[in-house]
Amino acid sequence: MTRHIHIEPLTQEAFAPFGEVLDTSGAPDKLINQGLCGRYHDRATLDFVEGRAGISLFQAELRSLPYQLDMMERHPDGSQAFIPMSMEAFLVIVAEDTGNGPGTPRAFITSPGQAINFARNTWHGVLTPITGSGLFAVVDRIGAGANLEEFWFETPFEVVAD
Repeated sequence: MTRHIHIEPLTQEAFAPFGEVLDTSGAPDKLINQGLCGRYHDRATLDFVEGRAGISLFQAELRSLPYQLDMMERHPDGSQAFIPMSMEAFLVIVAEDTGNGPGTPRAFITSPGQAINFARNTWHGVLTPITGSGLFAVVDRIGAGANLEEFWFETPFEVVAD
């Protein structure tokens, strides 16, 4: 039996239990560079157990819909931000923790110009670009020890657009 997840638009309110939506909505917090640059200041809560923040570049393969979700992961020692390096949408899949793994996943689609920051210990899908270059900057914990847990579903989910 196929279990479907319907894609929702990504909003601050809907995503709040899982982390933060990073975007440039509203007026900038301040203007810099002789008034020619709007600064949207301190948009992500970086949360690390030991270690330090690092910026890595990921080149992810493009995926297509419907998308089969068979695994989710989480990072118990640090938050993780996915920042697209193009103005293309990508899928963001998250789930609440049940104590025995992820609960029923939710899938969001970003708007061009949006990025996300997963809160520490949040179950999420892998980086899932569905258009564009697949190039992302990722801000996460760099440090000793394993910072990755994976959960494989016995019955995969199918992520579909309405």
